[in-house]
Amino acid sequence: MGLLESDVAKDVTTAGFTIHYNEAGPVDGVPVLLIHGGGPGATGWSNYNPNIGELADAGFRVIAPDLPGWGGSSEVDFVDYEPLDALCELMDALGIEEAAFVGNSMGGHTSIRMAIERPERVTHLVTMGAPLQLKPFLFGAAGPSEGIKIMYQGYSDHSPEAMRRLVEIMVYDVERFATPELCEQRSEAASQRPEHLANVAKAGIRGPIPTWADLDRLHEITAPTLLIHGRDDRVVGFEGTLFAAARIADSRVHLINRCGHWAQLEHADEFNRLVADFIAHH
Repeated sequence: MGLLESDVAKDVTTAGFTIHYNEAGPVDGVPVLLIHGGGPGATGWSNYNPNIGELADAGFRVIAPDLPGWGGSSEVDFVDYEPLDALCELMDALGIEEAAFVGNSMGGHTSIRMAIERPERVTHLVTMGAPLQLKPFLFGAAGPSEGIKIMYQGYSDHSPEAMRRLVEIMVYDVERFATPELCEQRSEAASQRPEHLANVAKAGIRGPIPTWADLDRLHEITAPTLLIHGRDDRVVGFEGTLFAAARIADSRVHLINRCGHWAQLEHADEFNRLVADFIAHH
């Protein structure tokens, strides 16, 4: 039997937030923070349930939080919310000085900002489908991607049918991953905290990313960096990952064919091996 969410779910109160998180692995293991993306219904568990147990079994102290504004954590106003503060408060509350940051989509972008702005807290940087605010337009010259448009629709309509459209745009292998069970799960998770979705929608096109990384500072990242991207990602094109790799000195790219926006779910075994080996040997 695999790991259950009830086995690893915890809560902690920091100076500014109540944060729900999942933790597994030895407390003296190398800390690995898994930072989820920004789609409606996203949580630490929904983004990383095939990865938490495997990385914990590899000897890491694995922590997958619900960022404030998501899941079981505090409500926030995305207009002036600073996710880096929340992550640092979580680390302080758990007695963690520095950690490997692993982030999908919005979580990858947040991890990039951590590596630039608070490098003393980051030992390794791993991203999957991280968006960058490439000029002249967000996510490319044609404006928001097909996937971003569908994701934003999900903030106001989180029915199972809307979540199916969301999941279908997130993955390459629709038949395998866009199951009725997953769509129902995402719909239920979104419905439990409608105030979270309303706050994202209220923020407009900036949505769940109140502050964008300064791309002119990418070269300042010194943490060993692994940039993973699905070749078939219809939410965030892989060009942004190549852009980052060209500017981060100690970086490498892993591009996966037949893979959408959720590399950690669609190719979980490969992802777990890559991340465990990268953190252990760099």
